[in-house]
Amino acid sequence: QVQLVESGGGLVQAGGSLRLSCAASGLSFRSYAMGWFRQAPGKEREFVAAISWSGGRTYYADFVKGRFTISRDYAKNTVYLQMNSLNPEDTAVYYCAADSASTGWNLRDVNEYDYWGQGTQVTVSS
Repeated sequence: QVQLVESGGGLVQAGGSLRLSCAASGLSFRSYAMGWFRQAPGKEREFVAAISWSGGRTYYADFVKGRFTISRDYAKNTVYLQMNSLNPEDTAVYYCAADSASTGWNLRDVNEYDYWGQGTQVTVSS
């Protein structure tokens, strides 16, 4: 079955960095766009970043532009989220997701994704 397993979360001080990883199995990784979302306590899940199936296009939420970078490694079936200049507002559970059909703007829509990981906690202290 399809599995998306996130790792790399943890506790970091404001201004610090983390790199999240999401290892995919049970699907044709090259055929899926991949996205990162996050959910803070009491808030809805929100789009963070996405990368097209080809890796040629990336998309970011306005609040992470210039700080976060999404990338993918086809040899390892893994998508990454490099997070720099973290601030306490970035504290949330971060989820990886896979989408077989959407492109472009639709990759920002949480409802478009077919599969989800279990999430990894990121906590940024002030």
